[in-house]
Amino acid sequence: MRHGHLLIDFHIHLAKYDRLLDSPREWFLSCYPSEKHYLDICEAYANPDTFCKLLKEQGVDYGVILAENTPDVTGIASNQSVADFCKGHPQLIPFCTFDPRREKNMDRLLEQLASMGFCGVKLYPTYNFFYPNDPILYPLYEAAQELNMPIMFHTGTSVFRGSRLKYGNPLFLDDVAMDFPLLRIIMCHGGRGPWYEEAISMVRLHQYMFIDISGLPPKKLPQYFGDMDRLSDKFVFGTDWPSVDIGKNADAVASLPLSHKGIQNILGENALSLLSLEK
Repeated sequence: MRHGHLLIDFHIHLAKYDRLLDSPREWFLSCYPSEKHYLDICEAYANPDTFCKLLKEQGVDYGVILAENTPDVTGIASNQSVADFCKGHPQLIPFCTFDPRREKNMDRLLEQLASMGFCGVKLYPTYNFFYPNDPILYPLYEAAQELNMPIMFHTGTSVFRGSRLKYGNPLFLDDVAMDFPLLRIIMCHGGRGPWYEEAISMVRLHQYMFIDISGLPPKKLPQYFGDMDRLSDKFVFGTDWPSVDIGKNADAVASLPLSHKGIQNILGENALSLLSLEK
């Protein structure tokens, strides 16, 4: 809990990747006072025990840890690395990933990963260069729907070299939501940049569509999403750590001109339901 609010960070990356390309490394370096500071952070929080202490200090009840397999844009934080990091730490929720251009039988792989304890999927259309409504992904979506596992999609812009914006339009998720009406879909970054209106339209239209506010300046959220308080049951808090201080970000969200219930929904209650967790 942080200041009396349940707090779940739905968007956390590993501090140390199996392989990190130059562009994201340069970005993370820009978020810290010095290269040494950044490297020290990476080394310290590559230890899950130390990272869990950080979450406790920040008042975070649960954190979703994301795998990433985007070798052309950011690098690799493998499913196995995420599984190893989360093992034995119930406050860490592992999400797996797939590269649709390189992997086959993703539906069967998902079933295996679910048996290993994975609770959801994160996909990166703008980094792996695919449209979310490509039929090649439909067996994966069907398996996720049957397993009751949410799927997160990167939407909108990216600062990393090599990413391709055209794949990040939330409108491509309209087909997915229509064809898999019980699949819980989270639009990371809410269509950041050109597509905020498309993202908010999607959550209005589809019962199980949500927006993850990671990577967005909290004070501008009401400007980006004018209906945010009324639709507060469709937003989840996330930070994109390690580029953002979790506690400060949560405090900024808590200070928005929203109802008390709206703040509770965004900071943790919606995520609690999505992840089928207990307080």
